[in-house]
Amino acid sequence: MTIRQAMVLAAGLGTRMRPITDTIPKPLVKIAGKPMIDYALDCLAEAGVEKAVVNVHYLAEQMVEHLAGYSRLGIVISDERDALMNSGGGLAKGLKLLDRSTLFVMNADLFWIGEPRGDKTNLERLAAFFDPEKMDMALLCVPLENTTGHNGKKDFNLAGDGRLTRYRDGDPNPTVYAGAIVMNPSLFDDAPADAFNLNIYFDRAIATGRLYGLSLEGHWLTVGTPEAIGEAEETIRRFRELA
Repeated sequence: MTIRQAMVLAAGLGTRMRPITDTIPKPLVKIAGKPMIDYALDCLAEAGVEKAVVNVHYLAEQMVEHLAGYSRLGIVISDERDALMNSGGGLAKGLKLLDRSTLFVMNADLFWIGEPRGDKTNLERLAAFFDPEKMDMALLCVPLENTTGHNGKKDFNLAGDGRLTRYRDGDPNPTVYAGAIVMNPSLFDDAPADAFNLNIYFDRAIATGRLYGLSLEGHWLTVGTPEAIGEAEETIRRFRELA
């Protein structure tokens, strides 16, 4: 399955990145010379996506200007300047700007490097893995040892068949949510119109045994504080030397 559309969640306030984010939205903070959101957009373009909705709120004018100059896929703005909608509400609002076909959902400030050359990309693998007959959502996940900048929190336990449950102490296969989803828009047909957290839908899918995960190939980075920028750039440098 080639997925042609996506939603990128980019409307957060980036408070932990202050003072950098006093004057620039977090998705535009550069890591190794490249704005964080461009890592996500490039991954989508390489997977065959042609249209992406990006939501904006904080310092929205900068986001709109930057995205207008991005040429690898068509971008539509979901404007949240009037009210920040949280992850779930932002997704529900953005879905109204897309068609009813399967889509990727990505966070603008989480990305990965070091995908094996010559193989399918992580997003292409996730699209192929998604089975709407038995899944509400397929999440890209990553083992804790393949992360940089993460706080150590284990999000889920990944069963042998790919099914996800919330991590509990002692679970054998802990994994971290890597910030990418494949889903069908119809899942959000009953979504509330106000702000809510995407975790509500994760937990609903877990309750019915329909939340699945696929392990990322490569190395995952999250940059949550100014101090984490150097660590991320060192990791990127190391991987580039190995390439």
